[in-house]
Amino acid sequence: MQKFVLLLGLLVCLSVAAAAQTPTQGSLYATNTTGEDLGPCPLKGTSVTADISGFIARVNVRQEFVNTYSEPIEAVYVFPLAARGAVDRMTMTIGERVIRGKIMKREEARAAYDAARNEGKRAALLDQERANIFTQSVANILPGETVVVEISYVETIAYEDGEYQFVFPMTIGPRYNPAGVADAAKITPPAVSRPGHDISISVNIDAGVPIETIRSNSHDIDQTNFSPAKARISLRDQAVIPNKDFVLRYDVTGKRIEDAVLANRTEKGGFFSLILQPPDRLGSEDRTPKEIVFVLDTSGSMNGFPIEKAKEAIALSLEGLYPEDTFNLITFAGDTAILFKEPVPATRANLDAAQKFLAGRSGSGGTEMMKAVKASLDPSDAQDHLRIVCFMTDGEIGNDDEIVAEIQRHPRARVFTFGIGSSVNRSLLDRMASEGKGEAEYVSLEDDGSAAARRFYERVRTPILTDLSIDWNGLPVSDVYPTRLTDLFAAKPVIVFGRYASAATGTIKLRGKIGGQPYEREIKVNLPENDAANDSLAAMWARTRIDELSNTALKAEGSKADEINSEIRDLGLKFGLVTNFTSFVAIEDRLANPSGTSTSVAVPVAAPEGTTGAAGGAGVTDVYVTGGDGVTIDPTESKLQTNLTSKLINNLPKGTSFTSLLKVSPRVRPEGLSGGFQIDGASGSETVWVIDGQEVSTYRDKKVDLADLVSKLILPDRPKAPNGTVGVAEAKVAILVDIHGRVVSASAVGTGGDTAFSENSVRAALATKFLPVASRNKPSRITATLYYSANKDNTVSAKIGDIKMIPATPEELRLLSITMKLHNWLADLLERRKKGISTTNELDALYVHGSSADVTVIVDPADASTLERLKAAGLEVVSVSGDKVQARIAVDKIEALAQLDAVKLILPRY
Repeated sequence: MQKFVLLLGLLVCLSVAAAAQTPTQGSLYATNTTGEDLGPCPLKGTSVTADISGFIARVNVRQEFVNTYSEPIEAVYVFPLAARGAVDRMTMTIGERVIRGKIMKREEARAAYDAARNEGKRAALLDQERANIFTQSVANILPGETVVVEISYVETIAYEDGEYQFVFPMTIGPRYNPAGVADAAKITPPAVSRPGHDISISVNIDAGVPIETIRSNSHDIDQTNFSPAKARISLRDQAVIPNKDFVLRYDVTGKRIEDAVLANRTEKGGFFSLILQPPDRLGSEDRTPKEIVFVLDTSGSMNGFPIEKAKEAIALSLEGLYPEDTFNLITFAGDTAILFKEPVPATRANLDAAQKFLAGRSGSGGTEMMKAVKASLDPSDAQDHLRIVCFMTDGEIGNDDEIVAEIQRHPRARVFTFGIGSSVNRSLLDRMASEGKGEAEYVSLEDDGSAAARRFYERVRTPILTDLSIDWNGLPVSDVYPTRLTDLFAAKPVIVFGRYASAATGTIKLRGKIGGQPYEREIKVNLPENDAANDSLAAMWARTRIDELSNTALKAEGSKADEINSEIRDLGLKFGLVTNFTSFVAIEDRLANPSGTSTSVAVPVAAPEGTTGAAGGAGVTDVYVTGGDGVTIDPTESKLQTNLTSKLINNLPKGTSFTSLLKVSPRVRPEGLSGGFQIDGASGSETVWVIDGQEVSTYRDKKVDLADLVSKLILPDRPKAPNGTVGVAEAKVAILVDIHGRVVSASAVGTGGDTAFSENSVRAALATKFLPVASRNKPSRITATLYYSANKDNTVSAKIGDIKMIPATPEELRLLSITMKLHNWLADLLERRKKGISTTNELDALYVHGSSADVTVIVDPADASTLERLKAAGLEVVSVSGDKVQARIAVDKIEALAQLDAVKLILPRY
């Protein structure tokens, strides 16, 4: 079966080979205005060289365009660059001739380029569409000719807890563009699985101190060490498909950085950068209750690995909720879904509901992010307590500015962002976190989700430094940006850029608060009279100023917005930077194509790795050729669903069955909407219909993938094999799963086979956590058989079959009503005590004292008679405040306490 890529809904001058021809995977052809095939796309390749010295990186990007056609072409390439990079150089090379780009007002640069193109001159134009999206146009490339365009930018690289990070974006994910995005076509290049152009990267590191380790989770790299502090890194495969961000991390000796002042003073004036080390993180936590709202992007661009990685991060984050915390979940795609009417405590029942809610989400539809932003932030305007909103998304949208502006309207909320995926919109996510006074975190498909969840709670609970300010103590500095220093949540340096009028030496003070207590540190500063070093500081100062102006412009109206845009344009012209209002243009002063006519060819980008969907249908779709001239969509990726109402069924004509309304899809296994088990225990059914919003499905009496039905999957260790060969084995395990999704019993089925692998499989089954099961909206247990296989390819797989549902016993329903009132920590404690496990864990140590536990009991009504009933149940009251009773109680009496009608919630107290 041959496979090719079909681009849907892209109004570009590109097409795959005609249907009559034999398609090949990833083939993409340019066409002329009459629809005739011209040949492959013209970008031969991109090479990147980065020179890193301390915190500063100078990055040079070389794009080689080759015309393999029989007529002149214009190549148009939309590509990403670092969002915070200051693009200050561009050259165009034809043979031995090098033409340096000139910065001009955007509209003037376009006019000059168009005129040169129409006259038949070679020309290059570089426009900025977003902070991290650029368009390179190259006109009048003659047949057989090569034109090289080089772009250069400078940026500060990230640093946290002793680790530096350099990121180079390689592709642009398909953007969803809601109504009102006027330039949607400019930020949505055609995407294919293999674009026909590759990339090479070389990074030279001069750390200034010995380097300990260098690594990249995203790509295989080669490393050459020139000295303890200097190294060169390159991609091992110099023909890498550019379908994900290149992320390079390296550690240096000593986890603390030194304070540094970089200065540059010439006839253009004095510029400086101040890099201040953060204080140590203290152990004291911010114990004020946290209201945390997780917002999950379930749009098409998140389909596949990104959404599963996001679910993992949220599930792990939920485990970190403290007794006094509350939470809620919101998802968005074409519409917005909210789990609870208001944030709720982390009881067992609420966490189970959250797991079921998450499991039923898959990536599809457009990214209507604005509704979710408003739903998550609007309540904060009328609240006295802090609401923390955590967005899990790839940020692949076109209305970036609208989203950031909406966050600016809710200053009482704190916004954190998790960029999930291999090629995310870092510009948007960084801006959302910055304007929301939070922090951005990035989780690639190769990264550990638990580490990201741990860092999130560490930042929320123990910020390093808040209320930051710098006292310049009379030094002749001005125009220091950013003007507002955000709270420091991680061990990152404080970096500011500014100007200075004359040479000076003095002492400045960094002030803030640590754990609510004042913090102050003095730093000596020397600003030289003349210093030609660090010549990129002027550009970096201007870039920082432009970024701040751009965010300010979002709140401005009328003439004020025009004034800000004019200042951005003037800064771009003065400092030679590409902005939204200034562009680079390079024109060769000789005719190359006397006719002045050429065909415009759009260069495709690679679809991001790990995604299987597209944002609003603007991406790439795989199609399978089954023979003859017919083309059919892969059935395993399809799903047929019919939405019905009971009224419609009741009004059917006499003698007509409601099944006549259904769209039946044979041999198709869609994912269930609820993510759990369906009627009669079926899961992953062939045909789905929805009656009054309740999903119903046909029974599927087959083994299905276990991973689809669990919140935590544990696989058994592989069997040991003699002589270094790969061990191959199978095991069957019968299990009983309780109403909470926990495996309460497991036993090997059958005799013979590999005994060790069977024992490993039983242990793995007991450690696996299923999604809670319900039949007709009532909790149920299940029995099933797990089938484990240790395969020849050195993997271990698991499937489930023989599923049967067992109604919950009255005792289980009674216990369920009790656990709904218990925080998850308490529920776990009681379960362990019932099993005879008396040892305590790290969480128990916070509130358990021998056989007793400190608790907070929420009651209604909060009156004297209720208090007497609490004491009669064994509660030793410490204090009462409103509906909250602070107390101590024997652990074996907590269950009876929870059965009192007046008790609404029991939380650990510590």
